[in-house]
Amino acid sequence: MLRHAGGYVITIIGVPQETKDHEHRVGMTPGATETLVHEGHTVLIQAGAGNGSGFTDQEYVDAGAALINTAAELFSQADIIVKVKEPQPTECEMMRDGQILYTYLHLASAEQLTYALIERNITAIAYETVELDDGSLPLLTPMSEVAGRMSVQVAAHYLEKASGGRGKLLGGVPGVRPAIVTIIGGGIVGINAAKIALGMGAQVLLVDINPDRLRYLDDVLHGNVTTLSSNRRNIGDAVITSDIVIGAVLIPGARAPRLVTREMVSGMTHGSVIVDVAVDQGGCIETIRPTTHSKPVYDVDGVIHYGVTNMPGAVPRTSTYALTSATLPYTVRLASQGFEDTVRSDRAIASGVNVYRGQITYPAVAETYGLEYTPLPNLL
Repeated sequence: MLRHAGGYVITIIGVPQETKDHEHRVGMTPGATETLVHEGHTVLIQAGAGNGSGFTDQEYVDAGAALINTAAELFSQADIIVKVKEPQPTECEMMRDGQILYTYLHLASAEQLTYALIERNITAIAYETVELDDGSLPLLTPMSEVAGRMSVQVAAHYLEKASGGRGKLLGGVPGVRPAIVTIIGGGIVGINAAKIALGMGAQVLLVDINPDRLRYLDDVLHGNVTTLSSNRRNIGDAVITSDIVIGAVLIPGARAPRLVTREMVSGMTHGSVIVDVAVDQGGCIETIRPTTHSKPVYDVDGVIHYGVTNMPGAVPRTSTYALTSATLPYTVRLASQGFEDTVRSDRAIASGVNVYRGQITYPAVAETYGLEYTPLPNLL
């Protein structure tokens, strides 16, 4: 980064091609690129990075970006790396001391990555822990909306007999009962899953620990869902009667609690379906494990499990537009003001900093691995 007279910073921003299995999103749209270039910054785009989302290299060039042929070259030049998903091992090896990484990280379920970021002295800003004063998560919300809506579509597909399921139509037909969908967690993922399930005609049960949230959900969903307080008995009773269970529990930055046990899963009817959207934070269902778009499902006790950790990557154009709209204002601030000035003046982006100067600066991540937590202000 070059600081000009008056405190203005000129920054090189690098956007590599995503390397996670079937991850077709890209960290920046051509429109966002144009905004940053207009602000005086340099944007490097790895050739082909936008193809999966329907953006050509020429669109980025027209927006003022410079095309870079390889990820290694891009990582070697950029001050800030803007991605979608956590860096894969080969990408970690390319990262430079002091480089800023701005992406989804989910470090509470990624021990190897956590230590790699510490050892390489990376400034790691996690989209999912950027938090506003009202407790909302502005950079997680758009992908939670996508994943919540997708979860029911995916589950309905795997409930079909040809996909290994029970052979039930989600909404039934006149004279035939619809499928029962239980959603564990009433946050952004949960409410979006409920909207789609209701729209498809399913019977929906929604479980949450917060009574005020349950009242809100009952109100905005016009009483069309059955709301249940979260406790072991209610969850168990709901799960064993369900055709579909959606895991939608979130504790920001921390590992998800295991609320659905193996015993509960074993009580489900064969051919039922579990989709755990919380899998990238460890999952809220005991039998879940991470899967990929290449091999999305597996069977436990006759129940189909879907644990893809990057669900929105299957609808990359929608997801990339939604994500970039949320991340761009913070990208502009980081690029134009510099890291330290930005986090001093913006509590939201400061809350997104998980690793800085070789220290863990997010309490839930430190607690997960028994490491020392260092408040970010102590390092500035």
